[in-house]
Amino acid sequence: MSFTKINGKVVRVELGQSGPVVARRGAMLFYTGNVRFSPHGVPGGAGGAPGLGGLAGMAGRMLQGEHEATMLAQGDGVVHYGFRGLETHIVDMSAGGELRVEASRLLAHTTGLQSTVVSVAAASGGGGGGGGLFGALRGAATGAMTGTGMFTTQLTGRGAAVLLAHGGVFELQVGGPTPVVVDPQAFVASYGAVRTELKSSMSWRNVGRTGGEAMQLECSGQGIVYVQASEEKL
Repeated sequence: MSFTKINGKVVRVELGQSGPVVARRGAMLFYTGNVRFSPHGVPGGAGGAPGLGGLAGMAGRMLQGEHEATMLAQGDGVVHYGFRGLETHIVDMSAGGELRVEASRLLAHTTGLQSTVVSVAAASGGGGGGGGLFGALRGAATGAMTGTGMFTTQLTGRGAAVLLAHGGVFELQVGGPTPVVVDPQAFVASYGAVRTELKSSMSWRNVGRTGGEAMQLECSGQGIVYVQASEEKL
């Protein structure tokens, strides 16, 4: 376990055990020991366009709207992280693990994890069977409802990451006989082979009379969905 929870809003990491850590700028609260900080250039580009490294990869992420300025911490010391009083949630990833999370909801992660940007349509498995333009449009709609835009960050490999959320995070297992249905605004991230598809409970008869629960995010496949205790966006 690389990160340790201090309380609901602060985590600590011992760099001598975890190795270097990438965290969003402005999240370091305090540290002890011999720690060096430097701006972090994100390797990797959008899904389907690997190979972009350093500044090119960062520029690509900024163009996609899936970018937060990050800092690399390395050395031998203990660093404490938190951000704007938001709740934190630690995800320990085993080899072959896959975490999909919006960049704005990612506090920190170990550098053993590979970070790439993928389209929401690809991350949702082509929008539930509708590939091509239809899948892309459905993916874009899903991203718009969840606040992720058309792209999201994908972490793969073995290591640990820390999520940010309003009001705490709880985990929902996906893989039972029926899908898990989540309010898009409460959706934080998914781990494993989870497919997400935006559903509407509206009909032409009740258009204009439904509340904010009209759109729902259906999660199927195998894995975990992380949900926050609020519908408030970051």
